[in-house]
Amino acid sequence: MSQATKARVSIEYCPKCRWMLRAAWLGQELLTTFEEEIGELALIPGGNAIFQVKVNNSGNIVLVVVVWDRKQDGGFPEVKELKQRIRDLIAPHKSLGHSDRKPVKKEEEDCKTCPAV
Repeated sequence: MSQATKARVSIEYCPKCRWMLRAAWLGQELLTTFEEEIGELALIPGGNAIFQVKVNNSGNIVLVVVVWDRKQDGGFPEVKELKQRIRDLIAPHKSLGHSDRKPVKKEEEDCKTCPAV
């Protein structure tokens, strides 16, 4: 996959809040997990109390998706959830191993009034 077809991830953080190390650590985790899918990772010093992760898709039409916003999502992301959200956008068929979400099992409940069939 060429650089032009790989995704771009940006992490905008508040330097006044001292969130650069958190942003850098998350960026390192993402680059390690998605080494073939991410072509660029940017750490962007931003405004007051901001911590936002965005993904730009690869392709002819540029689409920017906010994957995590500290204010909207209620805090900082767990690395597992952030990887899952990014994977769902840039590499939906990629397995995250032990970090992958477990499939939701729907358990059928037997009817209490009908005999078992």
